[in-house]
Amino acid sequence: MALMVGLLLAQALAAQARPDSFADLADKISPAVVNITTSTVVERGTGPAPIVPEGSPFEDFFEQFRDRLGEGDRPQRSSALGSGFVISEDGFVVTNNHVIESADEIIIEFFSGETLPAEVIGTDPKTDIALLKVKADKPLPFVSFGDSDTARVGDWVLAMGNPLGQGFSLSAGIVSARNRALSGTYDDYIQTDAAINRGNSGGPLFNLDGQVVGVNTAILSPTGGSIGIGFSMASNVVKRVVDQLQQFGETRRGWLGVRIQDVTEDVAEAMGLEKAAGALVTDVPEGPAAESGMLAGDVIVSFDGQDVTDTRSLVRTVGNTEVGKTVRVVVFREGKTVTLKITLGRREEAEGAIPVAQPGEDTPEAQAEKTILGLTVTPLNEELRGQLELDSSATGLVVVNIDELSEAFEKGMRAGDVITEAGQQKVASIADLDDRIAEAKEAGRKSLLLLVRSSGDPRFVALSIEDAK
Repeated sequence: MALMVGLLLAQALAAQARPDSFADLADKISPAVVNITTSTVVERGTGPAPIVPEGSPFEDFFEQFRDRLGEGDRPQRSSALGSGFVISEDGFVVTNNHVIESADEIIIEFFSGETLPAEVIGTDPKTDIALLKVKADKPLPFVSFGDSDTARVGDWVLAMGNPLGQGFSLSAGIVSARNRALSGTYDDYIQTDAAINRGNSGGPLFNLDGQVVGVNTAILSPTGGSIGIGFSMASNVVKRVVDQLQQFGETRRGWLGVRIQDVTEDVAEAMGLEKAAGALVTDVPEGPAAESGMLAGDVIVSFDGQDVTDTRSLVRTVGNTEVGKTVRVVVFREGKTVTLKITLGRREEAEGAIPVAQPGEDTPEAQAEKTILGLTVTPLNEELRGQLELDSSATGLVVVNIDELSEAFEKGMRAGDVITEAGQQKVASIADLDDRIAEAKEAGRKSLLLLVRSSGDPRFVALSIEDAK
């Protein structure tokens, strides 16, 4: 009897967790969801045209045909469809940047059928978010952002929008995965199986409280239609972007001024780290970090009181920090931690600038060549600097050949790479490299950390030294 009661109770709880209908919620949130139509003037005459031999009897026919259709160089108006949602009663509307990009005219259609023109307040291509504004003669129905961090895999979500230009449409599904990254630096996507198709872009993803937890942005599909793998940019990312676009008309992200890479298990072992976590600094160009004393080879383990798990988490945390704020950054350096105070710059101002590589010290050139760790290396000389288009002050060892069966080759090293540091110390000669290997072995290390520049871009590579002679 008790077992039967337990089963009945479990079934009742399951039924309670699965709503019988979303109709009441749909009635509540639909008025704030909008269709977006954009139009753009494009030049004609740029597409392929039929090839008609000169003097052909069809030549006059095709000329007359083009004239009747208005062909030639006359511009044509092209239109596109998308979705969005109102976030304030005074008419602010959120959508995707790719929905309105390059548009000459933007028309917002409300659930009631009313249409209004919209102006662009600001855009953020990095998160594919745009903020629009319409002027209405009455307060507009709107929805609020929820906390996307509380969305759990398995939670119900609703996607609303204008799929395939069919007008207002609702689809239901669950959160399939969290914290997905596609291609952007600040990506934090919620994956859902709620049907998302072309035209849904910019529309909201709701939780069952009617709060926006994501902005529907992309689908993964071999056919172009929904196969149950859709991506919505998390609301906690969108809200920060929207707040800045409302306030400044642009984004203002914090900037640390370093190049970084993830700490792998072999890199952690080579550096004496207890675990593979943090962000390994590969280069410190001119900027806030350099001014505060950060060095290439430092591992950032904490930023403004938050532990750094990997490069992605650090980039997002720095970007979300206020420009001009002075933060404490803890780095692991030469077996101990060092705390730096760094005043953040603005990423948007720094982007596009060419990082300044730190010049090496002048050292006597050596002409020796040696094969070690699967690499045949030789010191830089003037001829090699010219071939590799390096600065005259550059020092290091050039990889002139590499064993394709070696660990170094497997980790992406190639002929033409320049080794500038080994064991976090500069190397300018074969003897320097031999010394670093000997020191690592003496310290009980199984691998040696190399700072390698490939086409000017620095990265750290850890190579096993157990068999090195």
